[in-house]
Amino acid sequence: MKNYIVGAVIASSLQLTTSAAFASEQNTLQLEDVFELEYASSPSIHPSGDYTVFVRNYMDIMTDRKYGALWQVDHAGDMRPLLGGDANDHSAVWSPDGSKLAFVSNRSGRQQIHLYWTDTGKHAPVTRLTGAPSNLAWSPDGQWLAFTMFTPAPKAPPVSLPKAPKGAKWAEAPKYIDKDNYRFDGSGYAADGYQQIYVMPASGGTPRQVTSGEHHHGGTLAWRDDSQHIIFSANLHDEAFFEPQNSELYQVALATGELTQLTDRDGPDRSPVISPDGQKVAWVGYDDKKMSYQLNQLYVMDLKERKPQLLTADLDYSVGSVQWRDDSQALYFAYDRHGKGHIVMQGLDGKRAQLTDAMGGLSYSRPYSGGAFDVNGKQLVFTKADAERPADLVLQHGKMQRQLTALNDDLLATKHLGRVEEIWYDSQHGDYQIQGWLVYPPNFDPEQKYPLILEIHGGPHTAYAESFSAEVQLMAAAGNVVLYTNPRGSTSYGEDFAQEIHHNYPSQDYDDLMDGVDAVIAKGFIDEDRLYVTGGSGGGVLTAWIVGHTDRFRAAVVAKPVINWYSFVLTADMYNYFGAYWFPGLPWEHLDHYMKYSPISYVGNVTTPTMLLTGDADYRTPISESEQYYQALKLAGVETAMVRVPDAPHGIYSRPSNLMAKVAYILYWFEKYSD
Repeated sequence: MKNYIVGAVIASSLQLTTSAAFASEQNTLQLEDVFELEYASSPSIHPSGDYTVFVRNYMDIMTDRKYGALWQVDHAGDMRPLLGGDANDHSAVWSPDGSKLAFVSNRSGRQQIHLYWTDTGKHAPVTRLTGAPSNLAWSPDGQWLAFTMFTPAPKAPPVSLPKAPKGAKWAEAPKYIDKDNYRFDGSGYAADGYQQIYVMPASGGTPRQVTSGEHHHGGTLAWRDDSQHIIFSANLHDEAFFEPQNSELYQVALATGELTQLTDRDGPDRSPVISPDGQKVAWVGYDDKKMSYQLNQLYVMDLKERKPQLLTADLDYSVGSVQWRDDSQALYFAYDRHGKGHIVMQGLDGKRAQLTDAMGGLSYSRPYSGGAFDVNGKQLVFTKADAERPADLVLQHGKMQRQLTALNDDLLATKHLGRVEEIWYDSQHGDYQIQGWLVYPPNFDPEQKYPLILEIHGGPHTAYAESFSAEVQLMAAAGNVVLYTNPRGSTSYGEDFAQEIHHNYPSQDYDDLMDGVDAVIAKGFIDEDRLYVTGGSGGGVLTAWIVGHTDRFRAAVVAKPVINWYSFVLTADMYNYFGAYWFPGLPWEHLDHYMKYSPISYVGNVTTPTMLLTGDADYRTPISESEQYYQALKLAGVETAMVRVPDAPHGIYSRPSNLMAKVAYILYWFEKYSD
């Protein structure tokens, strides 16, 4: 899957800086190496337990896109393409008997459901859908496939305009918008319609729509053991727009479309999974207290008695990726703790056993936590977190562990990467220790003085981990020590720690970051006159906050930030959520609160040269936020620049060249102000 094109051509075409800020040694990571990275995701063990199918993700240098093709690896480590060719394959699920694999792919030109037959090794599309299917699920009898798909429900415009004369070139007709959530980051302006559930014969044929109405019906689909009913999660409440988290579990009868509500509480109930014996359903959710961060907890319910039982009341971490054990007496799930991905087995009797704390590695750009796993009998396959490699697959069977893939050894085994070291330090506010990581430049010499880059994660309710990060490694390869930390507000340290910034962001998380900088300086190898700071999204908020509260940094790059909470809530795609959960009320009712925590309020204090970097198509933290800060800095006489990434959503790194350009511009700005 590697691209063997000379990287200098790509760097030249992008007109990237080649200043001394970038590493010149060929054995260190280079910008163009981004196109050579790969990682494993979505492991799915064959029911026989003999091998695992997974998505091998790679970057295509000619189309500047990330792709993922299905591969298989047996449990001795022999790996081969399942289908071959270049494609985007995803959502792979085995039939109950293991004879077929259903998946979604663009191999036929657009996203369709495909089948792979294990006896012949052949595959083919079995649908001709006009939309993109997702959430595939086999019926227990193997006769049906269920999936969700956006179903258009076009509305005629409210006005009727005369038609243009033949040959005339009139402007495009105005677009009339009256829907609640009308645009979404990464997908743009929403079409008229809703996600609905469909079923089709497993051998192919005409899909049949089984849900309807003006609400989205989607997410994980869980078949009842009779193969006649499906359980799913949806927010069908009349006030769904004002209660965006209030979803319930429902059951739909395939024969009639009749809906039965299974849960009823104020809060989300989602990701249902049915026990192998068909008697119970497990799911994740919580009682909604309108906090900016709330723990996802694990529930189970007998489908006859319908009395929910909470299994994780003693666990102070959010759970996810729930699977049943074969005997229906226990479940598997994952959670993050202190930046590590844990997989555990939870018995219905309350007993809990940890299987591993090494899951992670799916975020190759920045070092976020999170991973994927699958279980079959006593076999566990998971994505491995590793500071020197993006995700590979590991097989665990009892006490035995075997790494099944080594997707980046051909590239990274010859590279001298920055060493990653975990650190803990005291916070000056509250009885907290803060976890962070230092990344050292290749060929680090403790007798020398190095510039320090503070790199801040987004969210703000998420967590960094000891995982591979192309961006951080490129910064280290340029001769910098890089510090990244999990200040208060971060996940994986308990609910109270994350809620420290509820209606209080930014605040003492700023102090946690400064304490980290001081702790690294105390080690004696940092040049205090060459301190730099950058971060994206929530990290962009904190970077802008930092330059408004201290002048100790020589330069800053504020990526995809929120600068003004008032304007953000009224322009972001999830505005009904942000206004209700991140703030005490609507902006015009709490002006002082919104402005107290807005970096724009402190722009008059800024003296640090500050660059803005945001995607033109970012609807999560719209580029109007960056434009406000750019113009404010200009009016304040502060040295500034703005980098607009064409057509990029909030996830700038979804195009590999944008990841390169992001790092290149950050290092250019820091180098510019290095003297």
